[in-house]
Amino acid sequence: MLDELLAGLKKKDRRSLARLITLAARGEPILLGPSARQARVLAVTGSGGVGKSTLIGKLIEQFRALEKSVAVLACDPESPLTGGALLGDRFRMPAKPDDTGVYIRSLAARSGQQAVAEHLETIVRLCEQFGFEIILIETAGAGQGDTDVRNLADVVVLLLQPETGDDLQWEKAGLLEVADVIVVHKADLPGVEQAVAQIQGMVELSGRAVAVLPVSSKTGQGLAELARKLTELPLRTRSASDHTQLLQLLKAEVERRYRNIDRSGALATIVQGKATNEERVQAILEHLV
Repeated sequence: MLDELLAGLKKKDRRSLARLITLAARGEPILLGPSARQARVLAVTGSGGVGKSTLIGKLIEQFRALEKSVAVLACDPESPLTGGALLGDRFRMPAKPDDTGVYIRSLAARSGQQAVAEHLETIVRLCEQFGFEIILIETAGAGQGDTDVRNLADVVVLLLQPETGDDLQWEKAGLLEVADVIVVHKADLPGVEQAVAQIQGMVELSGRAVAVLPVSSKTGQGLAELARKLTELPLRTRSASDHTQLLQLLKAEVERRYRNIDRSGALATIVQGKATNEERVQAILEHLV
């Protein structure tokens, strides 16, 4: 079945893409062959309520006007109680149902995964091999540790909003340092000039060349300039590699076999007794072979 789905991917069959993403998100090993780099991967991150999904919806319109095909991978943090995620991003990203140049997929990001869905690298590569020219990753940046997405993206866009106040102190320590573009969103609200000046001051202190753009999805201010900037910035060498993918596939296969051992009841037998953890690991590895 996997070979058929990969064949469908090459033929730009959207059902094959959707099924492959589902398998990848579950941790199923999918070995993708080498391909020429074609997609521009953009990460949009920021605190909840700053308007990430709304802005992405507007960017979709801008990129489609430039005749660029767009895939959106929206990472939604899962609930620590139910394990589910709202996955409502697509309702805030208006797109024409019959537009085959747009694909939007919501993905659950487990707690502790730094707001990034598991196996996202493989999912990005699936979208890239499908042929999308722009891949937008939405994550909920919640603090200085939530910077993993930089390893997957060519450009990181950080959204802030006027009257953020002291929140800039912790954002400065992490996301502000890895952002390639900083958007002061909801620029139609009061205080935007002060916020832009404050952020530009922080950027200057860091010594990095980072664009700070006031943008309003409501009025359209700055949208065209932002889209142009995102298509012109030089591509960064992504840290993800074939070696990294191989390690991820190995991890996924070990996890799959471990679950099988757990369901068989053998795991309970292994962990019982007075064996050390090192001895238990060796016993589990013998069952994995």
